[in-house]
This record gives sequence, structure tokens and C-alpha cells, in this order.
Amino acid sequence: MGGQYKITGDKYPRMRPARRRGRLAFAGVACVTVVGVLGWGTLQLIDVFTGGDKASAAGAAACSDTTAKASASPAAVAVPKPAQVTVNVLNATTRSGLAQKTADELKKRGFRVGDVGNASKEYDKKVGGTGVLLGAAATLKTSLPVLGTQLPAADRRTDAARKDTSVDLIIGDGFKGLAKKADADAALAGLAAPRPTPAVEKKSC
Repeated sequence: MGGQYKITGDKYPRMRPARRRGRLAFAGVACVTVVGVLGWGTLQLIDVFTGGDKASAAGAAACSDTTAKASASPAAVAVPKPAQVTVNVLNATTRSGLAQKTADELKKRGFRVGDVGNASKEYDKKVGGTGVLLGAAATLKTSLPVLGTQLPAADRRTDAARKDTSVDLIIGDGFKGLAKKADADAALAGLAAPRPTPAVEKKSC
């Protein structure tokens, strides 16, 4: 090119169009990236909120089921009727005729009466309270509660060596008589038809 074509002056050719195309491409990529990130974040938020609602609904349903089952489960214990309970009436006091009088009243109330007489040396004149209800271990949740409705203040005890199904009513010095029949009947009705157990509330719900 010899010296025929010389570049003079302080102006040089610049590739401005190429720079503009590079900037536009970079801006396009950035926009696509931003839109993608925003879309992904939106989807995540939707999943979080919808998933939380489902979990809450499932938890509420589980709590509801648990409460219903707890309310429907009765705390019932099968107890015999008075006619199925044989009571031995034993007098541990110095008052004569008390055992027979009490036995007659129990019979009127539907109980079967077994032995009637004085208490054994183990209890004779040694019962300071209203009385003692005594039976085999198996009677603790069957016959003893039924007899207990007639003398609520009596002490209930079991004898591990005893095998028969009868129960003893040992009259103590504090005995004033059996419970009123109306009160005893109400207590018997409560044993036959106990209330359901209260529902258990879970804190997690």
C-alpha cells in the first residue's frame, strides 16, 4: 500500500456495530435467566403453599379420627348383678344381731346371702371403721365393687389365698347401716353403664 493510502488525522475506524450486537446478546441472556429464576421460584412457592394446606388438612383429619375413637371407647368393666354375688355377713362388733339384720337387708336388695355370724379372730373387735369388704383377688373389679355400692365407706381388701367367688362384709364399730337404697341403686346403675372415656387432646394438633 506504499504511501499511497495514508491514514491521517486522529480518527480511527471503530467496530461499534459489533459491540452493540454483543451487548444485545448479553441483555437477552440475562432476561431469559431472570425470567427462568422467577418462574422457578413461583413454582416453588405454589408447591409450598399447596403442600402445607394438604398437610394441615391431613393433620386435622387424623386428629378428628383420634378424638372420635377415644370418645367411643367405653371404660366399661363387666360386673355381675347383685343376684350373682354371694355375701357372707360377719359381725366384728360387740352389738348382737347386727349381722343378721344386715344380711336380711342385703337379701331384700337382691343379693345372695351366704354365712351369717361373727367375724374371725383376725377381724373380731379390730375393725374400727364402717366395715371391710373382703374377697379373692379376682373379685376386686367384679363382686367387690357391686357390694361396695351398699357400703361405700367400707375398706376393700383381697386375700391372695382365697379361691371362692363369695365376698365378706365384715361389720365394723363405725357401722350405722347400709347406704340408702336409692343411692345404692344409682351407684349400681353407674357400674352397669359407665361413661365413655374423655377424648385425649394432642398438643401437636
